[in-house]
Amino acid sequence: MGMPPENRRQMFIKLCWMLLWLVYLAYPLTDLLNGSHTVAGQVFGWAMLAAFLGCYVTLIMRRQARLDPWQRWHGWLLATMLAIAVITTLGLDNAWLALFAYTAVSAGAILPTPYGFYGVIGVAALLVTLGLLTHEDGGALVGITLGGLLGGLAMTSLMRLVTTMRELREARQAVAALAASDERLRLARDLHDLLGHSLSLITLKTELTARFMDQERYEEARAQVGDIEKVSRQALVDVREAIGGYRRPKLAVELAAARTALSAADIQIDAPLDLADPRPGLGLEQEGALGWALREAVTNVVRHSGATVCRIRLIEDFAPDGAVGRVLTLEVADNGSGGKHSTPGNGLTGLGERLALADGWLDAGLAKRGKGFTLRATVPLRRPIDADQEPVAGTVQE
Repeated sequence: MGMPPENRRQMFIKLCWMLLWLVYLAYPLTDLLNGSHTVAGQVFGWAMLAAFLGCYVTLIMRRQARLDPWQRWHGWLLATMLAIAVITTLGLDNAWLALFAYTAVSAGAILPTPYGFYGVIGVAALLVTLGLLTHEDGGALVGITLGGLLGGLAMTSLMRLVTTMRELREARQAVAALAASDERLRLARDLHDLLGHSLSLITLKTELTARFMDQERYEEARAQVGDIEKVSRQALVDVREAIGGYRRPKLAVELAAARTALSAADIQIDAPLDLADPRPGLGLEQEGALGWALREAVTNVVRHSGATVCRIRLIEDFAPDGAVGRVLTLEVADNGSGGKHSTPGNGLTGLGERLALADGWLDAGLAKRGKGFTLRATVPLRRPIDADQEPVAGTVQE
């Protein structure tokens, strides 16, 4: 009853629920139709009943249409219903005690928490008091009291549930908006890293082309134009990769892609077959960061290293510097020249930023023996240390 109907079925159920409550109108209607009142009494009774039902329908339909904030006129309508119930009970007949059931339900639906609970209890107490004063039949009094009390309390709980669901929905929308904003910021940062160097290089080569043309050095100008085309095409590829692969990568998917890329480049891959097995304690953000690291490392190996072998390992170890917990390190090493990516570039810089967002860090450089390049991306494992199953320091998970 607290939310607007979304389809005909819900509207039918709500109407049936409202009609079910009309059974309590049998008491005052019987009193008006049995001829026990004067004409003035009947006119007064019909007028009071119409006013009461008008207030009741207005308040309930207000809940049907929208969960508006509490307003003062809601309280006046509720007070009017209570006054009509008291006046008709004392002035006409104790059959009008049935109006208190509707008043209790309205109090539970309209009054904000926790006043709705107190309002229902207060209406029920007044109902019992007037029932005893007017010598109402015990069975009927108990039935009306239970109906009003249970209906009012149920409505109070329902309104609290509806309010909580609305707040939860608003919170989810806020979180989604923040997440979208964060994604836009991350995408802007990545595009800046991808295009900054390329556009600067295109600008420089365009200036050189203009100078060569002025000096009638057409062959050198043509070479610069060719370089500009290559740089722009590469920038387009990088942007497509950034946008197309912007979903958080899965480590297993990236491992499969790495095998394909290395095989296509005729580079032997040295990696255990179970490397893609799930890792207990590896969070989604941490897995995504390792996926980005593997993608960047394999791309560098294929494009720049001139290697014939690429070694990939996942190493589980204790956290360094005496920190509590464990870490998982992705290690990608090749036997190539290493010179082309021996210094940090935009890719490694951006990768370091991604790892930092996942509470990890990056270590990349020439191999110890001076041949090849090694990249290590480390992220924390979230599972607490189990004293009975602590890993041996330096254990390689193969």
